Amino acid sequence: MVMKAAADPAGADALAQEFVQFCVDSGVLRFGEFKTKAGRLSPYFFNAGLFDDGAKLSRLAQFYANALLASGIEFDMIFGPAYKGIPLGAAVAIELARLGRNVPFAYNRKEAKDHGEGGTLVGAPLRGRVLIVDDVMSAGTAARESIALIQAAGATPCAVAIALDRQEMATEAGPDGQVRDVAHSAVQYVQQHLGLQVCAIARLADLLQYLATHTGAELDAHHQRVLAYRERYGVA
Repeated sequence: MVMKAAADPAGADALAQEFVQFCVDSGVLRFGEFKTKAGRLSPYFFNAGLFDDGAKLSRLAQFYANALLASGIEFDMIFGPAYKGIPLGAAVAIELARLGRNVPFAYNRKEAKDHGEGGTLVGAPLRGRVLIVDDVMSAGTAARESIALIQAAGATPCAVAIALDRQEMATEAGPDGQVRDVAHSAVQYVQQHLGLQVCAIARLADLLQYLATHTGAELDAHHQRVLAYRERYGVA
């Protein structure tokens, strides 16, 4: 079944603000000082592993499904990359079915089985236009791995759905082995170099908007730190 809906920027903004509030309330989005995979000290941390009960996961799937419907992205099935993408993709497929949009779902194992059906792919056969569902995108590595699996099966990777776009510079290792900041983000790399559309429920810009519109000395301080972080590491 083809998934398509008209884009609604105003509705997407409202959905993003509601999602940020949900993440704060759930303890998934925290403020302080956290070391990122790139070695940066970030004033906020998004831990999708803390969507750790049925109610949170169900609500999260609603946000994914609504963002996808608002995006207008067309796809024929869902792929959840191991490991975090597996429950996320399954939950989104369930929510879409609840909304009357039943699409096939598949995922991969990290290690191939040598018994039973064997192989690394589980679920529906990979066919048509495949949407990859994951939590965040740090360097585009997971997306490249998923793309290779999907293409090897004869299907077409068409888009990636994520919960949060950090909108910050990615890092790459240079010829000398030193890791350096680059001008594009992981999302921009996937869009511009891998040719996939990206649907994010919320972006760093939405988090900044949330902090700017909620009063209190503590939130004001978080807002200034997140703003300074974006000024240093953010992308256009």
